[in-house]
Amino acid sequence: MSKGSPIPYEERYFENFKPGSVFEFSETVGVSEEEIISFAEKYDPQFFHTDPKAAEDSNFRGLIASGAHTISLTFWLVVRNAVSGKTSCGSPGIDEVRWLKPLRPGDTLRVRLTILDAVPSSSKKDRGSVKIFVETVNQKEEVVMTYKGISIFLKRLPG
Repeated sequence: MSKGSPIPYEERYFENFKPGSVFEFSETVGVSEEEIISFAEKYDPQFFHTDPKAAEDSNFRGLIASGAHTISLTFWLVVRNAVSGKTSCGSPGIDEVRWLKPLRPGDTLRVRLTILDAVPSSSKKDRGSVKIFVETVNQKEEVVMTYKGISIFLKRLPG
């Protein structure tokens, strides 16, 4: 397991992602009550995301962030820590998103990324797809959310 990445940010090519590698990034992002409410009012206006008093009587026993907010914060961390603008070719999608614990005001998140597979493209010789498992971890070391995704990266040496 690696803390951060031994690979410079700009140099993260397809070949740098080896199946079985695990990266834990030290960068974190926190969330406040105001941010939770603001996001939810705009994108997911359920009462347990927007009304702290009413949320106390919900099955969550307090205000929680929308799952969409949690995944947005996770994407922000993944892009800032694992995806180089020089080599990234985007992503065809994500699978198996799971919200395991609620994200609450004052929580701080970081990500752990496991490389599941790396497959060279058969149609575009200058790139390959990297399958990843992402875990969003809070300040208590609890896994809050997970997903599997695919990212496309340029090869260092095409062909």
